[in-house]
Amino acid sequence: MTSDTTLIPDMYERLDILRQYHHIAIVGVSADQYRPSHFVAIYLQAEGYHIVPINPRYAGQTILGQRVYASLTEAKEAGEQIEIVDIFRRAQDVPPIAEEAIQIGAKVVWLQLGIRNDAAGQRVREAGLTFVQNRCVKIEHARFFGGLHTVGLNTGVIVSRKI
Repeated sequence: MTSDTTLIPDMYERLDILRQYHHIAIVGVSADQYRPSHFVAIYLQAEGYHIVPINPRYAGQTILGQRVYASLTEAKEAGEQIEIVDIFRRAQDVPPIAEEAIQIGAKVVWLQLGIRNDAAGQRVREAGLTFVQNRCVKIEHARFFGGLHTVGLNTGVIVSRKI
């Protein structure tokens, strides 16, 4: 059950989100492989999710073999399926992105670690979408599906001591 005090779906709901939806638009994705948004995109793609990169700076280019779009609307008009909108932008930039997510028919608006915007969350929930904030999609996926390691990768090795 969603907690009203934290505005975050509980762990069972987050697990259901990651099981049910496999088309993720990453708003604010970077072409710089050392940026968290890029690493999240690599991880999600490796785990079988279809990523839709959104960043006006790189529009028309490709990141991880996927065409980059300037906006969610542009991606939707190009035929991209978008279920989760994963936002790597400052909190004050979230409301228009959340509104666009509602307009394109997304199912979930997800704000990355350190990003909170309760007003946007209220608007998103009022529109019937699920809203997650201050959580990392990659970390949540790794928690639920066994890919969490101290360096953020699944080594496939089980040991009783720290590597």
